[in-house]
Amino acid sequence: MRSLLCLFLVFVGCTFTLYLLSTRLPRVPTRGSAEETEDRSLWFPSDLAELRELSEVLRDYRKEHQAYVFLLFCSAYLYKQCFAIPGSSFLNVLAGALFGPWLGLLMCCVLTSVGATCCYLLSSMFGKQLVVSYFPDKVAPLQRKVEENRNSLFFFLLFLRLFPMTPNWFLNLSAPILNIPIGQFFFSVLIGLIPYNFLCVQTGSILSTLTSLDTLFSWETVFKLLAIALVALVPGTLIKKFSQKDLHLNEASNTNHLSRRKGM
Repeated sequence: MRSLLCLFLVFVGCTFTLYLLSTRLPRVPTRGSAEETEDRSLWFPSDLAELRELSEVLRDYRKEHQAYVFLLFCSAYLYKQCFAIPGSSFLNVLAGALFGPWLGLLMCCVLTSVGATCCYLLSSMFGKQLVVSYFPDKVAPLQRKVEENRNSLFFFLLFLRLFPMTPNWFLNLSAPILNIPIGQFFFSVLIGLIPYNFLCVQTGSILSTLTSLDTLFSWETVFKLLAIALVALVPGTLIKKFSQKDLHLNEASNTNHLSRRKGM
């Protein structure tokens, strides 16, 4: 109960901070007159129309307050990642629209990794019992898979991130329970989500001409990500195979050594 209360207080504090950042915006001139000013509050987009409108609003603010827009975007992104809130794909697209394809990609990769690691830490400190209580059917099979691939854990984590059907939010929450080292966790997120972030950010760079987000979630995109995930699985499979081979050799060596000792 105490852990749940602490988690709730952290969530409330972060929500209030983000609310202040999104409502206490600097004044900017309206398009009609350079002397007129207006106040606006921002929101999380839920569809393409809202995403395009938000992009236009932030572009206006960015002309006069580039650092503030940067701070606001990073805060919103980390907020969603920290508390496993769906909708990060919209922010990836927004990053491409605001910052361009390459800077947007760099920002999304870093923010995804940092935010997922914050989620990892929050789960480790406050949420372990909640995750086990509410998702026992998901934790148990994932734990078995992690133990089976412990010798090539990083490549297995990389595969999970590259695999398009993996629920990343659940992996972030359950990673501390599965005893996944935080270093391997961080870099698997950083590297594993590059292809997906790249697709989203590239989509954002042509947001003004985009008519539907269906192209972002098409079967062609899924198959591309699946192919990349399978390629990432190859190194881990090879490592696991050679590890098992070495184990068998060691067992054979130990058996021969014991046999010689008995013969003496």
